[in-house]
Formats: sequence, structure tokens, C-alpha cells
Amino acid sequence: MPYDPLSLIGGDTRGVVASGDGEARASAGETLRRVRNRGFLQCGVSQGLPGFSSPDERGNWSGIDADFCRALAAAIFHDPSKVRFRPLSAKDRFTALQSGEIDILSRNTTWTMSRDTQLGFDFVGVTYYDGQSFMVRKNAGIETAKDLAGGTICTETGTTTELNLADYFRSRGLSYKVLSFEKNDEAIVAYDRGRCDAYTTDASGLYAQRLKLTDPDANKVLDDIISKEPLGPAVRQGDPQWEDIARWTLNALLNAEELGVTSGNLDEMLESDNPRVKRLLGREGAYGEAVGLSPDWAVHAIRAVGNYGEMFERNVGTETPLGIKRGLNALWTEGGVQYAPPVR
Repeated sequence: MPYDPLSLIGGDTRGVVASGDGEARASAGETLRRVRNRGFLQCGVSQGLPGFSSPDERGNWSGIDADFCRALAAAIFHDPSKVRFRPLSAKDRFTALQSGEIDILSRNTTWTMSRDTQLGFDFVGVTYYDGQSFMVRKNAGIETAKDLAGGTICTETGTTTELNLADYFRSRGLSYKVLSFEKNDEAIVAYDRGRCDAYTTDASGLYAQRLKLTDPDANKVLDDIISKEPLGPAVRQGDPQWEDIARWTLNALLNAEELGVTSGNLDEMLESDNPRVKRLLGREGAYGEAVGLSPDWAVHAIRAVGNYGEMFERNVGTETPLGIKRGLNALWTEGGVQYAPPVR
């Protein structure tokens, strides 16, 4: 019998229902059915953050967050192009996910307890371990965050960045002023024009935004890290199948790197006798079918974007303009903290 993806969805498919506090919640299995019936994945991304989600002049999106959505589309449709990107401000991103305007939020978003438990979301993993820092002018004589006492700091509103900023300065009895903007680009322009002494966001974002400055080399990112910022995709609560699909797509990319499976050697690895590789690539077991996907769902995801390491290096690694080292985002076997449960 030919593979029929809709026959594998299962569960309650009565549609989207409203939770007690108003946000849209998908019944089990409904999200995958809706995505397939629509013919494409609706992915919420940033309004332009190089290395994570950023469009070129032709509207082609690149970055870790965009690539994750391509991998998810490939796992579902066997076609990474079947995704549409919805640029969202930090202020609007959660409403778009709650209301069902997007199927997944993949927008350099920090996984926190309140977001995980109070907004009706589930985070499916960490695509980038980050931390908040500051960008300053090299000639300003600022070497640490404490040197910013009494200064003015630009940031984006509606983010954990503002809260971390308040925690850091107030816990140390230091004064500061903040200029908040709805869009990152507005904040970085204000900093570039000298309206503030520093610009703060996640360190990865600082490296990305520095490229937009009039003179990037005249600015530096401080070594100080004042918070934990595990960035990852989020889905609406209420559809465990969809949550599993998103989570295991990320896990597949991580496991592929650990097992040495790349976009370049994928066809060769399909013939591997390694049982871990065989399970990952759908040659043994029924792991894809368990979540409503084809047996070779991971093959298509890896072919689309490569393994996690390939995705990292292509978008933000040391050979890119951002020049970011793997650090915490290296595999656990290489001194980092990236670690995925096994496919078995």
C-alpha cells in the first residue's frame, strides 16, 4: 500500500479550540493535518537578524531559525521550499502563535518558565545557547558592563532583554537609562546615531547587528554575559503530535552530527550497518510513522539543511561575517552542551 501521510495523523482532529484564557489551542493531530491541507508550513521569524532569520533583496530567507523551518517542512512534505516566513516583531510574535497565524515560532526566542507555562506554548529544544551582552564604541573606554553605570542603553521592547537589564543594574545599585524600540533595526539606528552609550541584546544578535552599523569595526561586544538565553522554537500547547514532530526534527539534526551524517554523505550513510544510523534514517524501526511522518522523514530534513553543525557553521560560524565559535553550542562530545536524546 502506498504511503498515505494523512492516515497516520490519528488522535482527536476536531479542530482548534479555545483555552480558558483565550489563546488558540490545536487538538491532537490537527496542526499536521492543517499544514498538509494548506500545502505549506507557516513559520514565524524575526524582521531581519543576520545568521538567524534574514531576507536578502529577493526575499530569500537564511539563518539558523529559517533553516530549522526548512528542515521541518522537508520532514513533512519532503520539500524544504514548502514554508512561508512571517516576519514578526518581538511584541507581536507571541500573539501570532497564540492565534494560530503561524504554525511554529522560530525567532531567536528565549525559553523561560513564564513563556513555557503561562502563554500556552511548548518549547521543543534549544537551537542556540546564548547570553545577553552589550555593544559599545571602542573609543568610549568601556570595558565591562559596570562601566555603563549612569549611561543610556538602547534595546528592543517586549523582550527578556529589558528585564535582564533591570536585574543587572538594580541588583548592583547602579543607575541607568533605557531607550526601548519596537524593532531591532530602530534600536540599532539609534545606537549608531549616538543616542545611547550601548546597545544590548543576546550576544549572537550583537554580532549580527554590528554588521549593520556605519562603521562596524569601531564597535565591540563586551565579554560580560549577564543572563542565560536558551533560544529555540515554540509551538502551541494542546497538540502533542506537532510538538513531537518539531522536537524530533531538531533532535535528528543534532544526532546526525554526532553520528557523522552530513548532507554530503547522506546517500552513503543510508547503507550504513550502524544501528543508530539505521534508526535515524528510517532503515530500521517505525519512528517516523509514530508521529505521522514517512519512515525517511529525517533523511529529508538532513538533506535540506545538513546536520546541526553544518547549519551552525553555514549561518553564524567562524567563516561567516558573524565569526561565532561553537562554544556552548558544540556537541556534548566536543565540550559543548548540545545533546539530543537517541532515536530508538
